[in-house]
Amino acid sequence: MPNPQPDPGLRFVALVSLGGGLGGVARYGLSLLVPGAWGLFLINVLGSFLIGVLMGTVPRPLVRAFFGVGVLGGFTTFSSYAASWSWALLVTPVCAVLAAFLGLRVTR
Repeated sequence: MPNPQPDPGLRFVALVSLGGGLGGVARYGLSLLVPGAWGLFLINVLGSFLIGVLMGTVPRPLVRAFFGVGVLGGFTTFSSYAASWSWALLVTPVCAVLAAFLGLRVTR
């Protein structure tokens, strides 16, 4: 007899996938409004701040997976900024870590 409950691992993967798609669309939209290195910087710092807020406010693991790993993982684009040698290569990670810390502190 089949198990009526969905596999928790499958649920996790589905939530992260859906969230990643939504985050990628949001990143694309913001990159149209603020193109270039400044747009990448804004996306990464804003996404990191929101990750800090999420970690400080959301206790449920599946909700964190959807928004943190999925939406905000798809929204931030550290691989794109790292491919270009510019001021963003050094400044973005420092600002992103500070933004995540600030988001966490604001919510706690």
